[in-house]
Amino acid sequence: MKIIWLGHSGFRIEIENAVLLVDPWLTGNPLFPAAREDEAVSGATHILLTHAHGDHAADAARLARKLGIKVHCIHELATWIAAEGLAETVGFGKGGTLTLSGAKVTMVNAAHSASIDFAGKGLMPGGSAAGFMIAGEGHTIYVSGDTDIMADMGWMAEYHQPDIGILSCGGHYTMDMDRAAWAARKWFNFRWVIPCHYKTFPILAQDASALRAGLPPGVEVIEHDVLDPILI
Repeated sequence: MKIIWLGHSGFRIEIENAVLLVDPWLTGNPLFPAAREDEAVSGATHILLTHAHGDHAADAARLARKLGIKVHCIHELATWIAAEGLAETVGFGKGGTLTLSGAKVTMVNAAHSASIDFAGKGLMPGGSAAGFMIAGEGHTIYVSGDTDIMADMGWMAEYHQPDIGILSCGGHYTMDMDRAAWAARKWFNFRWVIPCHYKTFPILAQDASALRAGLPPGVEVIEHDVLDPILI
């Protein structure tokens, strides 16, 4: 398995026979080197979106057309993207599971807003925010999406038993490092934690030292540079 951070909340996840682009916001992302887009997206098989905000979804349709693949996201956002003629989509809902080239992707809850804010038409409804449990190769990855702590994390951890956590924890718009560490201690049994939705803007946390300090011994916090592969 290979996990590559694309900056902010974007990831390339190579698992089973799938190459998943999760929230691939590249255009205007201060952390992403624009000249390396082809390298970042080459061979991708599916796009996953946690929600409709532009810093997650604004590039999804463009990349889907470029690569000849589909966007997979909550039903309302999928319907809007398809109705606008922007890309082919697969809409599903929380609790739904898709098998994508051998990887099993289940949509789970997240506590966050989810308006479409990048279309130049003001704010429009975009369904609701979500996270994903991505299972394959003997591992389960919890992609939290933008969220605060929520009680749902308890049953999600018990039911899906993820060993890898990709957690939005930059603060201000999502839970911060301390809150993410608290949630991980209380409910999850992660072996690896990868922080995201941080470093992008000055208002967000610039490092994961507080997350690392708040986790139990044996949990590895991985802070790799953008496009530097994490091999698990």
